[in-house]
Amino acid sequence: MKVIQLDPSLAYRPENENYQYRNYEDGPLVDRVKNTYTLMHTHQTVEFVKLKHAKWGFCTHRKMTVMDALNLLDDLVDESDPDVDFPNSFHAYQTAEGIRKMHPDKDWFQLVGLLHDIGKILALHNEPQWAVVGDTFPVGCKHQKSIVFSDTTFKDNMDAHHPVYSTLYGMYEPNCGLENVLMSWGHDEYLYKVLRFNQCSIPEEGLYMIRFHSFYPWHTGGDYQHLCNDKDRRMLPWVQEFNKFDLYTKTEELPNVESLRPYYEGLIDKYCPGELSW
Repeated sequence: MKVIQLDPSLAYRPENENYQYRNYEDGPLVDRVKNTYTLMHTHQTVEFVKLKHAKWGFCTHRKMTVMDALNLLDDLVDESDPDVDFPNSFHAYQTAEGIRKMHPDKDWFQLVGLLHDIGKILALHNEPQWAVVGDTFPVGCKHQKSIVFSDTTFKDNMDAHHPVYSTLYGMYEPNCGLENVLMSWGHDEYLYKVLRFNQCSIPEEGLYMIRFHSFYPWHTGGDYQHLCNDKDRRMLPWVQEFNKFDLYTKTEELPNVESLRPYYEGLIDKYCPGELSW
């Protein structure tokens, strides 16, 4: 049975409550956003995702610190984001500071806020943004209605016409668990793989936030319950708690990065020290 989740972010709105986030209907950025999602929903197939896992999943491309990777986001504007049009590095500090204010005792949670979008550096390494940014969804099973623009953008996706992949369960068993589901390729899965490969000590709840924070059809839309197991249901409140900071800390008031950097460098040294393999 589908469970509709109330938006967990409603309790955290530092901005005007009349401001509408995730507006995919109109606005100055909507054409750019829809084009990105159309390309994503056309080309993200089981075959495509497996190719990206093979290319990026073994973390053999370069070595650098987490802070070096974060600094690269100074050069990235997310083409799927209808809310803001400034470099992603600022959003990282906004999210982390929002969490720090509300959860001062959970430094690992604050670090997750800083790190969660670093996987978007793939877009600076010749990957198209539709293979890096935006909301994620399972491949290999029927696309659900809560996926943004789903009514029009999957018509040319080969898997949408596949005899198995177009069915409710597709290539999965009921309640197999999201850890066993092949998600559309993007920055969530890439960063999760990097952190696991480098044996970073972020708690499992934090790794779940990183891996599934863009899976809006699940954590906010209430879809894909038929693939979830008990672990997913236990982790869902953590992902929802993270979501409110990821979404509602976006403002045009940009943080003073230089003053914040020493604090977060300390957290990086604690949980993700030294040069990592990417």
